[in-house]
Amino acid sequence: MVSFGLCAAALAAALAAPARADATRTEARPAAAGWRLKDTGRSDVRFRGLAAVGRHAAWVAGSRGTVLRTGDGGRSWRNVSPPGAQDLEFRDVEAFDGRRAVVLAIGEGEASRILRTDDGGATWTESFRNNDPRAFYDCVTFFDSRNGLAMSDPVDGKYRILSTGDGGRSWTVLPDAGMPAAQPGEAGFAASGQCLVSAGPRDVWLATGGGATGRVLHSADRGLTWTATETGIPADDPARGVFALAFRDRRHGIAVGGDYRAGEPSPHAAARTGDGGGTWRQSAAPPPAYRSGVSWLPRTRSGALAVGPTGTDLTRDGGRTWRTIDTGSYDTVDCARDAACWASGEKGRVARLER
Repeated sequence: MVSFGLCAAALAAALAAPARADATRTEARPAAAGWRLKDTGRSDVRFRGLAAVGRHAAWVAGSRGTVLRTGDGGRSWRNVSPPGAQDLEFRDVEAFDGRRAVVLAIGEGEASRILRTDDGGATWTESFRNNDPRAFYDCVTFFDSRNGLAMSDPVDGKYRILSTGDGGRSWTVLPDAGMPAAQPGEAGFAASGQCLVSAGPRDVWLATGGGATGRVLHSADRGLTWTATETGIPADDPARGVFALAFRDRRHGIAVGGDYRAGEPSPHAAARTGDGGGTWRQSAAPPPAYRSGVSWLPRTRSGALAVGPTGTDLTRDGGRTWRTIDTGSYDTVDCARDAACWASGEKGRVARLER
């Protein structure tokens, strides 16, 4: 299906006018803007991990230990899955370019692993394997090509943070003295690879749910010390909370989430901040349902997309109000510096925003 929405290559015009509806793939109008599906040939895989390198290059990672890479805009996909990984559940991929990438597998104990490739997925090196049965890693993020963090659900009442200074080739558990206590039942959601995000050389944010309130934790020193702030997004249930974050700089951010159970209402499932997460304001008109992924639109100051199993939503005012522009199912969305935006999700779905 060809969905309807925005074209990243014409953001200025698109943000100034209403989104237009497209027809089905067989009746598509070339001038229309929207998501265009890119056939991966893997309808048996759910791709919750996504890294948009640019208009031509992207990586996706998902169930059955699957990693795919494209270098031609999605016309073809190369299966670069790590050998012997078919039992792993990849939920995050961070790519530095078309050849260098890091993938995170989630799960209890040794199921949580991090692998890195330097040759486009031809070979992989396992750089971390969790040996603590109490830990469950959810997300990974990088400040630059060398420095990054990964996060685990709380261990002994605090979120556990891994740090790397060599591009993910080795990892060290950071001390937790500067980490505030987790709420009872609180954890991260490994739904889209966006529960841990960074902006600039030192700032990083962590999204939470399941506790009494949906919170965002912020660190300005690469994970050594953190402060926690309530977002107003409802939690108080293992299925509810903040699922994804996006920051366009160290001050302006968006949080989305809700209740991931099908058919359950998700009121007030989006919030925004203009002070780096010190305070959050609920969206006046949030998305109508649970959303698991969010990304700022490049080359704009106020445009962003949020995605979930029931659709894609657009904001033109920095997260104050949202409007549904597509009803296709996606779990995550990512936009590259060249203004190319990609989305991925269930049944092997991968799409790029096109005209």
